[in-house]
Amino acid sequence: MKKVLIPFLLLCVFMISACGNNQPVEKKEEAAAPTASKSGKITYQSENGPVEVPADPKRVIVLSTFAGNVMALNVNLVGVDSWSKMNPRFDSTLKDVAEVSDENLEKIIELQPDLIVGLSTIKNVDKLKQIAPTVTYTYGKVDYLTQHLEIGKLLNKEKEAKAWIDDFKQRAQQAGTDIKAKIGENTTVSVIENFDKQLYVFGDNWGRGTEIIYQEMKLKMPDKVKEMALKAGYYALSLEVLPQFAGDYMIFSKSKDTDNSFQQTDTYKNIAAVKNNKVFEVNAKEFYFNDPITLDFQLEFFKQSFLGN
Repeated sequence: MKKVLIPFLLLCVFMISACGNNQPVEKKEEAAAPTASKSGKITYQSENGPVEVPADPKRVIVLSTFAGNVMALNVNLVGVDSWSKMNPRFDSTLKDVAEVSDENLEKIIELQPDLIVGLSTIKNVDKLKQIAPTVTYTYGKVDYLTQHLEIGKLLNKEKEAKAWIDDFKQRAQQAGTDIKAKIGENTTVSVIENFDKQLYVFGDNWGRGTEIIYQEMKLKMPDKVKEMALKAGYYALSLEVLPQFAGDYMIFSKSKDTDNSFQQTDTYKNIAAVKNNKVFEVNAKEFYFNDPITLDFQLEFFKQSFLGN
């Protein structure tokens, strides 16, 4: 990706009532770097104005989407949203971290956070600000790598965030070059998901590896996907029209909790990618997000799937 989630991260971005809820919006320029304040504090220039936050936060709560970004920067979490909590990739780090929501203010108070982070769609922001400095982000307002840089600025770890971004882009783009050399420049790839009895296809910024496949690797998106999903980020479709959106390769973000019986239909079985054994299935719960931990995992999966290494 919700409590009613439509796919980003559905949401993971649906990611996202973990995540809250989301509609992509126009990209904006990143905020300025944080500035020094009184001892132990920095001033972070958030999208809603300057916020004084700890220079070295020790007890962070993430109410949607950004838990992986915080973990990647080695900052301690004391509470996270339900979507992050059910991500198998995060199990070892979040094992003893509490699951919280924007509506459980008593539990948040008990956790004594020194910083709260979430999407702009979270509830009770004014009340949360009374508990601890609270910073929210509008999903899609900046691109996914700039978003990580912003989290780095917020946590006073901009250098670390920038170093990871530079390294990741180099690795992902090299993998794209290698993959295109193997499968062909014009070979198409689509990303689908079956969520809550509804099929979705994704554009280039809705988690599930789409940022890597399309933005970094520059693999080709099927024309129908480009037409219907690129601008919005995702598109809901029926099984009957799925073949029109299917690429030469398909990444299928799949959940065991969902009815996937459509895979037994003739419509699905007759898709060229299916017949040619070019469908790569992934665990949706591991693939929702686009934080560094998830992105590194996605990248290795794509290298193994397309290149066998």
